[in-house]
Amino acid sequence: MPRDPDWLHPLVVRRVRCAADAEPDFELWPARLAPVRQVLTEGLDLAKLTILVGENGSGKSTLVEAIAMAFGMPGEGGSTGARHATYPSESPLHDWLTLERGAGASKWGYFLRAETTHGLFTYLKNNPGGWDPDFHALSHGESFLAMLRSRRFQGEGLFVMDEPEAGLSFSAQLALVGTLHALAADPGTQMLIATHSPVLASIPGATLLQLDHTGIHRREWGELESVINYTNFLTEPRRYLRHVLQE
Repeated sequence: MPRDPDWLHPLVVRRVRCAADAEPDFELWPARLAPVRQVLTEGLDLAKLTILVGENGSGKSTLVEAIAMAFGMPGEGGSTGARHATYPSESPLHDWLTLERGAGASKWGYFLRAETTHGLFTYLKNNPGGWDPDFHALSHGESFLAMLRSRRFQGEGLFVMDEPEAGLSFSAQLALVGTLHALAADPGTQMLIATHSPVLASIPGATLLQLDHTGIHRREWGELESVINYTNFLTEPRRYLRHVLQE
């Protein structure tokens, strides 16, 4: 009898939930954020490719950071078990979480976050592995795509990214969509991404979760607030600009 392909390639992380011994204070940040509170009280099932979207301060970066750290990755980016760190600014959320992992799934993971890639690339330059380009000699978009095409993102594992579109042009974001879609096609990979970009949110097959002041909501691409706002803005910019410009 042929084996179930889902059994052969289980999700690296099936579910995120509050640890049995955790005691989060729901009156304090980050537990007071509705999406974080929802994860701590109800748990969160992850898909093969999960994309979190939402306004600044909604909790999406806090969640992807905590899940990456609970998996064993540094809060500033890097691989499972790496020690790269400059300034400790992470929330305590990772200590409150338990990850339900797929049986036999890969333990490898890599975390990329746009705001700390300069420090990560400096760390890699000072601790060379023998196969990397000089990331600092590349543009931001070129360096990010070069990282995603490196050995670190080949094969099975959990790959977490926080706002990878930052600093990328429209065409570079399209190229990133192609790269991420190709990575997601590998049966043993799982991806979790936080983004503001409607372009990145358009990756076929992604599970889209919108975070807001009421919690976490599954949405179709056309239902995302960012897609609606960008579409309306491009149609009639003055409808938005009149609220922020002084005549």
